Amino acid sequence: MYARSWSSPAPDGSVGRPSFVTDHGLWDDERVAAAERVEAALDEVDFVRLVFGDPHGLARSKTLTADAFRSVLRNGMNFSPGPFLFDTGHAVAVDFLGDHGIGVDEIAGAGNFVLVPDPVTFQVLPERGPRTAWVLGDEYLRDGTPHPLSSRAVLRRVVNRYAALGLQPVLGLEVEWYLTRRLDDEPGNQGNGFGLQGQAPRVTAVNAGYQFNLDAAYDTVAPITGPLGLHLRKLGLPLRSMEHESGPGQVETTFSPMTALDTADAMLLFRTVTKRFCARRGHHASFMSQPRLDAADPSGWHLNQSVVDLATGRNLFSAEGLSGGLSPNGKAYAEGLLTWARELFLLSVPTVNGYRRLAAEHALAPTRLGWSFEDRTAMLRVVGSGAGAHIENRVGEPCANPYLNIAAQLFAGLEGLTAQPADPQTAPRGEAPTETQPQTVPQTLAEALDAFRTGRADQLLGAPLAACMTKLKESELGRFTAWSSQTAPAPGQVTDWEQREYFGVY
Repeated sequence: MYARSWSSPAPDGSVGRPSFVTDHGLWDDERVAAAERVEAALDEVDFVRLVFGDPHGLARSKTLTADAFRSVLRNGMNFSPGPFLFDTGHAVAVDFLGDHGIGVDEIAGAGNFVLVPDPVTFQVLPERGPRTAWVLGDEYLRDGTPHPLSSRAVLRRVVNRYAALGLQPVLGLEVEWYLTRRLDDEPGNQGNGFGLQGQAPRVTAVNAGYQFNLDAAYDTVAPITGPLGLHLRKLGLPLRSMEHESGPGQVETTFSPMTALDTADAMLLFRTVTKRFCARRGHHASFMSQPRLDAADPSGWHLNQSVVDLATGRNLFSAEGLSGGLSPNGKAYAEGLLTWARELFLLSVPTVNGYRRLAAEHALAPTRLGWSFEDRTAMLRVVGSGAGAHIENRVGEPCANPYLNIAAQLFAGLEGLTAQPADPQTAPRGEAPTETQPQTVPQTLAEALDAFRTGRADQLLGAPLAACMTKLKESELGRFTAWSSQTAPAPGQVTDWEQREYFGVY
């Protein structure tokens, strides 16, 4: 077969800048070596999806030919900042044409940023059809500095603080989600637009639910979750288990412990691949906490966490002796989580819908600000003993930004670990918060946003990202409030607005 040869008279303008990685010294030795392996593998690939997680924790990407990716690998690629500017309903929340107020000059006029592939994340997707690879990227300003709005950069900064102390966080994922069957192929575009989400996917439940861990209930989801599990393992994800939860078609997926950045990357890949895998089989997967389905029980994201001393390999949370429990370091870490809980809660439960899980009618809702041994009603559940001792934070919703949720946990825990000894006159937190502190976690997005806005979130995120998150959530909450004032929804019921806003995209 003969094909015409097409030539280009000018450099590709979509490339970030020639020698961008080298000029700014962006890669360590591990990434330099990984890039060489990627270049050698590109002959076996047709397309490469270059991906990053936006502030909402959604995967945004461009699909490149393998030849185009060869130059992008070391030079980066220009990306629009749109994903930083739109709220969950694609309404413009950051005024990029006026005074955006977030302190990032390059946002003005919607100027490009540069996305640089992280070669250690490159992998070929185990799918039929065109041979397609997936690689995560890191966001940079055009001068080579990490982008102030990058979620992945936030987590990397926190992890580097641990490494400087000779410590490494270890995390385990427990994620609940809903598997439903599509009733039609309607795209839901009628009435859609900027800030106007169209019809949510029309679905039906795959079973009746409310037989917790019933083997027969799992059989109803196994035709999808079984092949999905094999698919996840082919991706290298350390899948540990699948089980049926209480709700109709509600599945919990768990993974073996990983390092912090690997955990966040895995969560982004898991959610994205799961939705795509199910959609191609006539089903719909959603990580929305409480879908508008009959008898739906809310889904949560439990983040198991401990800290290892790199020099000795010892779990810092492990108590000495036969009594078990948490060590003083473990208690200090838990204290940090509790101290910062309300100010950073928005990063763990970022949607209007996520707060329905925290309502009083849900008996196991982790609403109490405290920690307890094997108590599922507390925010922090202490699990295991000895080398396996860890803290399970139960507050997160499954659609939270994995980089920001994990960074918030690790930041708060490290603040506790490195804090000066408490004043002996001060009553300890944990089992019994002081009377001057709220006894519960925020109950609404408005309450969480207020705590975030008036608190110290900028110490974790930096002022630009804290301001950006505030604007994104103000826009989302404002649209929901305006809709509710016109519609007067029934109290306690998941609204049509929530279903349209979250069920499809998350």
